[in-house]
Amino acid sequence: MKVAVKTFEELTNTELYQTMRLRSEVFVVEQDCVYQDLDNKDQKALHVLGIKKQNIVAYTRIFKPGDYFTNTSIGRVVVKKEERKFGYGKVIMEASLEEIDKRFPESPIELSAQTYLVKFYNDLGFKASGEEYLEDGIPHIKMIRK
Repeated sequence: MKVAVKTFEELTNTELYQTMRLRSEVFVVEQDCVYQDLDNKDQKALHVLGIKKQNIVAYTRIFKPGDYFTNTSIGRVVVKKEERKFGYGKVIMEASLEEIDKRFPESPIELSAQTYLVKFYNDLGFKASGEEYLEDGIPHIKMIRK
């Protein structure tokens, strides 16, 4: 899998479509969560695309400090179901962290993690902060990496 980082304006129509489809496949269909994924925040985000054979199979979006949370943040972390066995979640997160280190090196990084993924994010240097909460009916916890 190769990784590309693009602004919203740099995304091709095909990349945007594949990204939205992947997010819908996992967050809406697989996780059975009805929510408004198209939240008018993608226009401010940096989009980290994991591409395999011209298809987006992994993805995150990054926000500079103040655009989503007070800190730099990562969200919409997703890997296509049949591609998870290859460790692409770790690959796309490491690429996202590298991009943040280049662009926003002084800011802590914040994310809203599904609680079943706490160990995954711990292994990437994130620590839980605060109490568990429900987001769109799914248990989450705020996590910070300093």
